[in-house]
Amino acid sequence: MLETLNIAMVATLLGGAVAVVLAMASTRNVDSWGPLIPVVRRMMDIMRAFPELIVALFLIFVLGSSPVPAMIAVAFHTAGALGKLFSEVNENIDRRPIEGLSACGASWLQRIRFAVLPQVAPNYLSYFLLRLEINVRASAILGFVGAGGIGQELRRTIGWGQGAGDDTAAIFVLLFLTIMVIDQLSSYLRGRLVGSGRAH
Repeated sequence: MLETLNIAMVATLLGGAVAVVLAMASTRNVDSWGPLIPVVRRMMDIMRAFPELIVALFLIFVLGSSPVPAMIAVAFHTAGALGKLFSEVNENIDRRPIEGLSACGASWLQRIRFAVLPQVAPNYLSYFLLRLEINVRASAILGFVGAGGIGQELRRTIGWGQGAGDDTAAIFVLLFLTIMVIDQLSSYLRGRLVGSGRAH
């Protein structure tokens, strides 16, 4: 279970970091370079189009059975999905701080740092936590195809032998309780973040 959580958390962190870059490069509202915007948007479409399971199966064939293919597959899909959500958040920001900094001669990176990120951070974190929930489930499923974690252990215990049902039931209970705790914690944190964002 710890391996599954590690896969999900590392994949979400990597995918989230790439998603921020993709979102900033694909949004007209933050003064991104025009010709780059449609290219990045099509990239995110492609990344979302391939399910984690398909990408993981291909990577397992190339890299062998280990948690690494699962982490890369989940991070790849996460970058496309979060990038799309983050870009929609960017489209709804207030342009006045950007225009003010631009009038003062601020660079594009400075405008992103001081005018865009303070506005989008609460919603970014909210979507990030929501994606973490999804990725824990995805990482557990990928274990069935040899990508490590609790899914691989569950695949091993499923069978008709004596006592096999007890092990399988125990793993199911552990997986259910873990996901339930993560769901509740994430929902609570998202509620706090969105609430604090609206308060400001």
